[in-house]
Amino acid sequence: MLTTQEIVKKVRELEIKSKKLTNHLFTGEYHSAFKGRGMSFKEVKEYAAGDDPRFIDWNVSARMSSTYSKMFEEERELSVFLLVDASASSLFGTYQQSKKELMTEICAVLAFSALNNNDKTGLIFFSDKVEKYIPSKKGREHVLYMVRELLTQQPQRKQTDIVKALQFLNNITRHKSIVFVLSDFADAGYHSALKVAAKRHDVIGVQVYDKADAKLPDIGLIQMEDTETGKTVWLDTSDPMSKYAYQNQFMQIQEDAKETFRLAGADLMQIATGQDYVKALQQFFIRRA
Repeated sequence: MLTTQEIVKKVRELEIKSKKLTNHLFTGEYHSAFKGRGMSFKEVKEYAAGDDPRFIDWNVSARMSSTYSKMFEEERELSVFLLVDASASSLFGTYQQSKKELMTEICAVLAFSALNNNDKTGLIFFSDKVEKYIPSKKGREHVLYMVRELLTQQPQRKQTDIVKALQFLNNITRHKSIVFVLSDFADAGYHSALKVAAKRHDVIGVQVYDKADAKLPDIGLIQMEDTETGKTVWLDTSDPMSKYAYQNQFMQIQEDAKETFRLAGADLMQIATGQDYVKALQQFFIRRA
């Protein structure tokens, strides 16, 4: 457990880092990657060479005895929801950070990017139930509150149910929103719920994993515990068949997530602990734009 002083320090560090990234790396990329609700009329101006003749306002032009053109601006206001997996597997990490720490940093960057674009942000923590819901709002204090919750949230349950998180999202908002789902996606049966959510919202999955999820260290006979179910099993990490089965299970989870998001018409990023997630986010924003 972090002390109050450590939490304040960590929140400040994440704010400084996120603002720096938002101002220097993601300027324009985030805005371009996620479109607003549409275009709204702003004002009329005197027609100039190069203006689109389709937007000439003939009523105003007739009254003013000169040609005037309508001007439009993007209706920018968006809600960004961060759905964060708080199950026990998120605490796992062997390289520089845990999955939870990686998800927290990514969420902080996304929240400050939204703040910089005057968008609202909300947060949903889930395990095999919705652990906490923070409605979407604007403002720096709101983002800092969410960052504090990301650092300190203690889930009541250990297991994962992505379906319940997506169903909850669909029940709380009818407006199209930007939805980031951050999890290791070590779950099954969420395809239909994801498809429904992706029809209503712009859904992006962020699948986080650790290198030790993919490959067993060669350290002989060990007892392993499933953090979500509590079940333990003895495993010979030197045995080629055990290594193959372990790696194959990981690859299956990764491929299942890819296929599920593809069929739902949603995007998916796969990021490892210790990886340069900044580069991955930037490339994603540019590709979307």
